[in-house]
Amino acid sequence: MNITWTALLLSLKVAGFATLINLFAATALAYGISRSRFWGRELLDSMLSLPMVMPPTVLGYYLLVLLGKKSGLGRFLYETFGIQLIFTWQAATIAAAVVALPLVYKPARAAFESVNPQFEQAAQTMGLSSWAIFCRISFPLAWRGILGGLLLGFARAFGEFGATLMVAGSIAGQTQTLSIAIYEAVQAGDDALANSMVLIASIVCIGVLLLANRLASGHTVRRATVK
Repeated sequence: MNITWTALLLSLKVAGFATLINLFAATALAYGISRSRFWGRELLDSMLSLPMVMPPTVLGYYLLVLLGKKSGLGRFLYETFGIQLIFTWQAATIAAAVVALPLVYKPARAAFESVNPQFEQAAQTMGLSSWAIFCRISFPLAWRGILGGLLLGFARAFGEFGATLMVAGSIAGQTQTLSIAIYEAVQAGDDALANSMVLIASIVCIGVLLLANRLASGHTVRRATVK
């Protein structure tokens, strides 16, 4: 298998697992913050949005310090379980998930906040638990916004470069994602290879964005019909 398809499959794998992480992490954070009021709520919201504006290389440096064997977490994982995350595809997945987090969290929070609270209050008076209210009312009514955010997050994770390079490096066949492979091809002066990989990356991202826009337009039409 040539370097293009190997890098493409690795990028899809990293973006897929990063999206799965954000399905649970970003959705839980969005629901929790949309349904609670506490001191520091806006500060936490800003912290969760930070990866959207912070340079990816800075995020990558933070992750490198956090996951490296010299840190408490990195030393614990290595000495207890023999796990070394740095320079692995798992580290690339963590970096991609962190960078894509705001693109999932923001739409998910907006979707949960758009759910009519009277539906949840009515369910509460009927004796439903908080988990049942989430599963049977909040999530089904907010799923389009969450899915749209997940698609945007997938596209962002698929194209992630700076943070991934910092924590996973560029090991061909192991951590060299499509974005990093494009950079390596340009550095080596292999324009034909770079062009083919750029075309593939563009097709994947455009396809994902078209799907996200279709979902968003469907949501808009549905809201207009309801009104």
